[in-house]
Amino acid sequence: MAARKKSDTVLADTITDLLAQALPEPVERKSLPYLREIIEECLAMVRGGADMADIKLVTAAFAEIRKGLACFQPWSDTRKITTFGSARTPADHGEYHLARNFSEAAARAGFMIITGAGPGIMAACQEGAGKERSFGVNIQLPFENEANSFIAGDPKLAEFKYFFTRKLFFLKESSAIVLFPGGFGTHDESFESLTLIQTGKSQLVPMIYLDVPGGTYWRSWDKYIREHLLRRGLISKEDLSLYTVTDDSEAALREINRFYRVYHSSRYVGRRLVLRLQQRLDEGLVTELGREFSDILGSPPEQREAFSQESDEPELAGLPRLALDFNRAGHGRLRELINRINGQD
Repeated sequence: MAARKKSDTVLADTITDLLAQALPEPVERKSLPYLREIIEECLAMVRGGADMADIKLVTAAFAEIRKGLACFQPWSDTRKITTFGSARTPADHGEYHLARNFSEAAARAGFMIITGAGPGIMAACQEGAGKERSFGVNIQLPFENEANSFIAGDPKLAEFKYFFTRKLFFLKESSAIVLFPGGFGTHDESFESLTLIQTGKSQLVPMIYLDVPGGTYWRSWDKYIREHLLRRGLISKEDLSLYTVTDDSEAALREINRFYRVYHSSRYVGRRLVLRLQQRLDEGLVTELGREFSDILGSPPEQREAFSQESDEPELAGLPRLALDFNRAGHGRLRELINRINGQD
């Protein structure tokens, strides 16, 4: 055991020396353990007997993640809306016009649009937002492989071989998700996004199901959710707060802006969920939140300044905080708490 520990120490020191030589400039000391861990995990994979197919998969996935991060990094401070919908929607259909007009309005409001780079709803969103305000997250398929003309050749176009790496960026970079009518892929993206938000594996963001005026596509979907999932106890009533169904594109954009009226973002510091806010809350409201949401809070909320552990986000240091002893289970109720903070009933 001692020999193995010594060997591990030598390996760690060797990797640290390698990083020092390979990197063009010194990296933050905090980053070194993580960079070292990436290399150590790769070595452990090979030692564990991974075959060539596994090694190629991991290498390709890592490369896609690296390129995706580089694609989005210059616009990291800009809020973005991810849109999903059918690749088969013709340009003369109402859903196409809806997606184009919504994305145009969102771009005017300061958002950027993230969508697939294909035809149909994807092309409509990029046409509406314009190339300057669009990201294309393209999937390589035997068909529908070429990026549409609105995003082709743009540096904000990212190409992916794997759906799982592509989906990562749809969610990681998004401040809201808007879904237009679509097929299997749209519903896959819908339920995966809902599941990740419901379980706390993804940031809580507005999820909006948008249809043409008078349309029944998402209303029928919502009816199915209520009659077959909620009625049977397969989801909680509070889970319905995780999404909004509407046929009004202006209302959809208002919903997104309202979500960020007071609430800014969140992260965990130890076991506490820290909400970063645009403004300090009235202490009376904080007391009310403690009582109203005691079912998901182990102790009353605490208004305070930034934690020292948040020093890696200096751009957010000046925002007031609301620290919650959250049970990490009731994310529908957490959304309702955020609605109260934002002044919604």
